[in-house]
Amino acid sequence: MQTSTRTDLDHTHDPTARCSVPGADGHPDFPIQNLPLGVFSPEGGVRRAGVAIGDQVLDLAAAREAGLLTGEAARAVAMAEPGDLSGLLALGAGPRRALRHQLVALLRAESPDRDRLPPLLHAAMSCTMHLPARIGDYTDFFVGIHHARETGRRLRPDQPLLPNYTHVPVGYHGRASSIRPSGTPVRRPRGQAKPPHRDAPVFGPSRRLDYELELGVWIGPGNDLGTPVPVSEAAGQVAGFCLLNDWSARDVQGWESQPLGPFLAKSFATTVSPWIVTPEALAPFRIPQATRPGGDPAPLPYLLDEADQATGALDLELEILLSTAASRAAGLPPHRVARSNARHMYWTVAQMIAHHTSGGCNLRPGDLLGTGTLSGPDLESCGSLLETSQGGKVPIRLASGEERRFLEDGDEVILTARGRREGFAPIGFGACRAVVLPAS
Repeated sequence: MQTSTRTDLDHTHDPTARCSVPGADGHPDFPIQNLPLGVFSPEGGVRRAGVAIGDQVLDLAAAREAGLLTGEAARAVAMAEPGDLSGLLALGAGPRRALRHQLVALLRAESPDRDRLPPLLHAAMSCTMHLPARIGDYTDFFVGIHHARETGRRLRPDQPLLPNYTHVPVGYHGRASSIRPSGTPVRRPRGQAKPPHRDAPVFGPSRRLDYELELGVWIGPGNDLGTPVPVSEAAGQVAGFCLLNDWSARDVQGWESQPLGPFLAKSFATTVSPWIVTPEALAPFRIPQATRPGGDPAPLPYLLDEADQATGALDLELEILLSTAASRAAGLPPHRVARSNARHMYWTVAQMIAHHTSGGCNLRPGDLLGTGTLSGPDLESCGSLLETSQGGKVPIRLASGEERRFLEDGDEVILTARGRREGFAPIGFGACRAVVLPAS
């Protein structure tokens, strides 16, 4: 069984560290203190494992071949060379940390090997990003309590949260085959829905297409079938994080989710940011799990760990931007629809993993978990249009003068995330974005 990957702060988080790569110092997402992992194709090239640094991508395989990475770091890169990070993720925290430490030493301004780096760097804007791993399974949780309460209020005004919510991290098995990296367009789905004024359902393009602001969690080593992961060791299963947009056809969802939950309303597309931000990079932004409201039961013992409660939450600023075809034509910037924070998770990631495996389910390297929509407590921090437009009753007004209740063809949704803490360099996730195409 893997031990916990909770990390103490070390020299890799030094905010005064300077990088030899131009533009990396002070980069809003990818300074030297971040170093997320991904899979990219340089222009005219094949898929490679890489690290984002400023506006560049460092080719990890080329760095290893040049002798700039050795030992456990080189072994980690060798496992990722086919252009799929699953083998690297399976190694767990040790090789991943070794790679991070060697990369920081290599990229620092005072590195003796700094002059050997330029041939190994590619301009990010000229690269194609891919999914970082072959996703075998995808599970979407429902741990954003403000979203759960608000959506429940629309269905059950007298009981917004079902009785099990405070006892169990609720989740459902999503569709891995339709997950795509940021920048891949999303086609409006068709489905069966029953409008309130109709006696029978109709089939056609969704009229209530929505986004959902989530974090994605990449699984590392995994566990054997029939062997649960204790909550105290569950952090050792986390290889990193990304942004995740769980696109939802609300009209289809409302009709088909009786009684088994989402199916076609969510299986048509999920968008993820392409970089895996490691637990080590996020160490400065760990915070205690929020205190449960008075009257809520304590988690059952298999979900309760003192260390996880002390450091299992994340303080990450989350943002939703919306760009329309008309606003882009007019040269207007994307309109900020909402701001939220990952601290609004009712359950920790470790609790999600412990519960997921508690019945013996096996997780595998490269599996993906979604947190569920991470809305905040007010209208300005809603993680979905369903909440922001109050079920489509109140349109939001964009800077372009347009109004939206739900998404229209040509709209582009952009999710961002950033960790900030005094005394540390801020880091980000890069954008998670996609344009809505008309139904086929």
